[in-house]
Amino acid sequence: MSFFPKIRLRKEVEDYLRHVYHNNELVAALGVDEAESRFVRLQNHLSHPPCFTTVRVNTRLTSIEKAKQLLKEEIHKQFPGVIIPVHPHPQLSDLLLIPVIGPRRALTQHPVQVIVGAQCGNAVLRGAHVYSAGILSASKWMKVGDKVSVYSDIEGQCKRGAIEFDGTKVFIGNGIAELSRSEIFCSNIPIKGKGIRMTEPVYLSPSFDNVLPEYIFLQNLPSAVVGHVLNPQPGERVLDMCAAPGGKTTHIATLMNDQGEVIAMDKIANKVEKIKQNASMLQLNSIQAYCYNSTKAAAHDGGDSSQGSGPPFPPESFDRVLLDAPCSGMGQRPNMACALSLKELTSYQPLQRKLFSTAVSLLKPGGTLVYSTCTITLSENEEQVAWALRTFPCLQLQAQDPHIGGEGMMGAGLSPDELKLLQRFDPSLAVLCDHNDGDHDDKDRTPHANTDTIGFFIAKFVKNS
Repeated sequence: MSFFPKIRLRKEVEDYLRHVYHNNELVAALGVDEAESRFVRLQNHLSHPPCFTTVRVNTRLTSIEKAKQLLKEEIHKQFPGVIIPVHPHPQLSDLLLIPVIGPRRALTQHPVQVIVGAQCGNAVLRGAHVYSAGILSASKWMKVGDKVSVYSDIEGQCKRGAIEFDGTKVFIGNGIAELSRSEIFCSNIPIKGKGIRMTEPVYLSPSFDNVLPEYIFLQNLPSAVVGHVLNPQPGERVLDMCAAPGGKTTHIATLMNDQGEVIAMDKIANKVEKIKQNASMLQLNSIQAYCYNSTKAAAHDGGDSSQGSGPPFPPESFDRVLLDAPCSGMGQRPNMACALSLKELTSYQPLQRKLFSTAVSLLKPGGTLVYSTCTITLSENEEQVAWALRTFPCLQLQAQDPHIGGEGMMGAGLSPDELKLLQRFDPSLAVLCDHNDGDHDDKDRTPHANTDTIGFFIAKFVKNS
């Protein structure tokens, strides 16, 4: 899978991540060559999207079979003549899997070129169209209706409004211009909206922009696994500490059959509004969303909440707590370039520990705490688990159900039995499937959906009395 270059990292970050995969425990178990091989595979796999798109079905409003049929009809509208199957996940009854076709290496590139930013490019590789805000450059005479080739500026060197760009760029597909160059760059008030309708992306994946919004929610597979691992029950009080944009929050409420109380918090106001919008769209009434700093969510000395039922909350007032912690995001895919400095990459551990301490104080005895991240570093994952077990004797690691990822990574001093209780989705271990136009209907490929995912980590604890 060398169609795209490996992820571009700052030298200091590349060295840091190499050390993660060359830690003493792992090298002793695997040998230097295999450790290096895993690191190289990680770099290569991160620049490609997972081979399946995962859709979570709102099972309160529709059945998995009805959602499957509606999705097949929608995909046929978007890609007439192309057969793209929709598979139920073999283990999780509320998920559907849609194969991503690609990389398609034989696409003809057009003389009219559009350059987009790296984040926009990543979105295109997962099925998005190009909106005007993501366009950095367009050929001089580009007009509405032109066939264009779209490239991602993975190094961030293209100046907005440039007519040509000769820097490093990666071809991500072809489309039709829905705005002219002058409308994008030269108007007194630039026109917002869809700039390029992608017709031949390198990775063919449906667009989910306003598609069946009350019935389905686009969610990475490991993120959907989190809700099942937390296993919330009807009538419980559950806290989602860093909840935006609400994917896991709405999943929790759905799994509880919208019976009970789901408290969602985020400290950024517009993100809290997104949680509320998603809850409303999915017709979930048990969710209460608050704009609040979760590190301060526990009332001191069992104090009183100044906002009625809102934060801060009395200690030990939640049956279950989800801490999907802010993290370095080094598991996100596709990602052809990461601009993080080493200082930024390693800055998350103290915040995660503050949040974790608050989570423990808010959890009832006998309650469940799930900690998760979308990164692959030891310092934000296994090292945090080792710290938590040392710091909070009341916590005990628990087995996870479902457990479809791998076990934890060596290197943090955890025992083999403890590592087996953790769940790590590691792109370096992915069995990548190359869905080309002739073989994408192979149902035997669906098990790969459990390995070829974004990088992710899950730990489950119970608080003893």
